[in-house]
Amino acid sequence: MAETYRAVMLTKKGGPEVLQIVELPIEAPGPGQLRVRVQATGVGATDLIMLAGNYPFAPKIPFVPGYETVGVVDAIGAGVTGFELGQRVAALTVYGGFAEYLVREAEHFLPVPDGVSDPDAAAVILNYVTAWQMIYRVAKVEPGQTALVTGAAGGVGTAALQLLKLAGLKIYGAASAAKHDTLRSLGATPIDYRKGPLDRLMRALEPAGVDYVFDAVGGANIGPCIGALRRGGMVVGFGFMGAPGIFSKLTMFINLFIGARLRGRRGSFYGISALYRKDPKPFREDLPKIFALLAEKKIDPLVSQTFALLEARQAIELLAAGSVEGKVILARREALS
Repeated sequence: MAETYRAVMLTKKGGPEVLQIVELPIEAPGPGQLRVRVQATGVGATDLIMLAGNYPFAPKIPFVPGYETVGVVDAIGAGVTGFELGQRVAALTVYGGFAEYLVREAEHFLPVPDGVSDPDAAAVILNYVTAWQMIYRVAKVEPGQTALVTGAAGGVGTAALQLLKLAGLKIYGAASAAKHDTLRSLGATPIDYRKGPLDRLMRALEPAGVDYVFDAVGGANIGPCIGALRRGGMVVGFGFMGAPGIFSKLTMFINLFIGARLRGRRGSFYGISALYRKDPKPFREDLPKIFALLAEKKIDPLVSQTFALLEARQAIELLAAGSVEGKVILARREALS
């Protein structure tokens, strides 16, 4: 076996240009660890936040990004049970996925079932578990209710629309007009957020307001999201961790929690990494549910484009352009066959 492997390293704060392909020594897994040959990994907005140095759960620069990974068990450390060589596994890695190999504690890995491709598995680890946990663990939705999703054409947005439709809700999605056909294909009524205040646009369709808003935008958008709710409704904010400045973050969260309450609504914030670090059990319970829906073809992750495994720089350049609908994936050639 070769003594080195290739990885994409974040060398300093900046844009996609700071990502460099490097060679690193192949490490044997330690006690309690697995070494995985990476087959596919997802690329998302969190990776952009890491490049800017604004993500609180990232290690110190330099490091290898890559938030979610699917691979094949290549070596097993002492004391590890329940895994075998050649087994396909998935993990919420947070970092390390933009590489040919990954060594991590075995407790982070879950099996990937037959009938689920490596790229599809990588596409659902972060986005669909995020959407699932917001919908069922935070909002606790019921069939027949109404929901609005902002950033609806993005990775988490398209996942949320699919899962909300499966849950029996009437759904609306806010996105630019160019992305409305995608929203319609997922069963949502599209709203062009550029045509006016979101609360006014929403109430033109639902005069009493919706039961839930799942908001990916944050900032000044929180106020209109609260206004789009019926009394007693809930806005669930997510993906705000890259917001610049402590004061702006504080203002945003005050508006989300206190502002909503003062207007007779409820506000909540969801972050998958914070929850996973606190208690990995919910993630370990929910990812197999998502894989089951995928195997049963009840969900279909929208993969905008797939790049070669080490083409992270090109993938993030595309993501930064703002035109991506759904998910971007890095994958080995054989994982695409």
